[in-house]
Amino acid sequence: MVAALLVVMGASVAQPAGATPSGKFPKNFMWGVATSDFQSGGSFPDSNWTRYAAKSPDPYQNSADFRHRYPEDIARAKALGVKVFRTSIEWARIEPRRGVRDATALAYYDDLVRRIRAAGMRPMLTLDHWVYPGWVADQGAWDNPATAQAWLDNARFVVNRYKHLGVMWITFNEPFAYLTEEFEHRPLSPAQLLTMRTRMIQTHLEAYELIHRIDPGTMVTSNTSYGSVLNGLSDAAGFNAMSKKMDFIGIDYYYGASAGNLTAINAAGGALWKITSEPEGLYYVLKAYQKRFPKLAMYVVENGMPTENGKPRADGYTRSQHLRDHIYWIQRALADGVHVIGYNYWSITDNYEWGSYSPRFGLYTVDVLTDPALTRRPTDAVATYQAIIRNQGVPTGYVPVRKPAWCSIENPAATCFGTTPTPPAP
Repeated sequence: MVAALLVVMGASVAQPAGATPSGKFPKNFMWGVATSDFQSGGSFPDSNWTRYAAKSPDPYQNSADFRHRYPEDIARAKALGVKVFRTSIEWARIEPRRGVRDATALAYYDDLVRRIRAAGMRPMLTLDHWVYPGWVADQGAWDNPATAQAWLDNARFVVNRYKHLGVMWITFNEPFAYLTEEFEHRPLSPAQLLTMRTRMIQTHLEAYELIHRIDPGTMVTSNTSYGSVLNGLSDAAGFNAMSKKMDFIGIDYYYGASAGNLTAINAAGGALWKITSEPEGLYYVLKAYQKRFPKLAMYVVENGMPTENGKPRADGYTRSQHLRDHIYWIQRALADGVHVIGYNYWSITDNYEWGSYSPRFGLYTVDVLTDPALTRRPTDAVATYQAIIRNQGVPTGYVPVRKPAWCSIENPAATCFGTTPTPPAP
């Protein structure tokens, strides 16, 4: 999920003229769920983020304990009807000490991948979801040129282990957010930040070639976190250079960027649940990236809605409504010719939101700080997602609950002047 540090101010837009919501998703569309091993796993070895978490508002504890409950969470994903399960294979678990690989961790990941496949789902595996081993931190992290080679050595080991299994690979999760998190928590000087950016870009480019040599025919990307009025700057922080070697465009979309949405300021303090969602912005984001990358398919790698500790949102917007509205706008993009091949809901359960358990994104809610049993309780979006997948989208004539906002940065000419049109009545 996009870090609270990243001031998300999302792209909201008007109803596109001439489109139709009646087009269904293709039968081979990749419906999925997403999580990351550090955020949900628990029982985590020494790493940069176990160190950061020790100074964070909420103790990490064992998060949602996915490490020991993954069979039941995979079963929940299968019951949704999804065909993709995204998680991360964490370097810090595999190589907790330099040159020493942990056999127990490898057995866990082997069984995790096996169970995902046995449940009829395709693994989408992230090699770096902002977490690296403690010994890498001690050697200077990305300041040290040896880190890039050690990262590639780990990638080579992981890809060799899971090659020919239909895995979709993500090298670095949200490069800009990764940089901003390190900038805040290490912290980094501007010079260190530029060094990390340069080395991360080069490592992705080399990893792309490495992965394709080992696992021919696979798909490789690095997902970008859309959500800022300065999105061009965030893409310039890494994604643009990395996009030279990508097989599809992974987009993480949570908020928009309309002139009238002042609630985005809440991101600076971590109150993500106070930000007004703008699902129509996803339509224009998909169109914009498709225009930039006409030969590549689009995949919504992350999308979800935060609540505060599982409580209803003050604006009354429900997770179910949020999900339907975003799927509606993806259908509009498909109807207008955008090549969208997949969608992952973030996340399968509530998890550790980089320092806090207060923002809740899960289809299944988990009260980590107050429920020792870590009970998974379904939200209203579980049945909704099942129905969407079963019916290949929202019904013809569906009208989004959230109306398009005024004056989008993605299409100001159409949305800032005159009357903003609304979706058609059912």
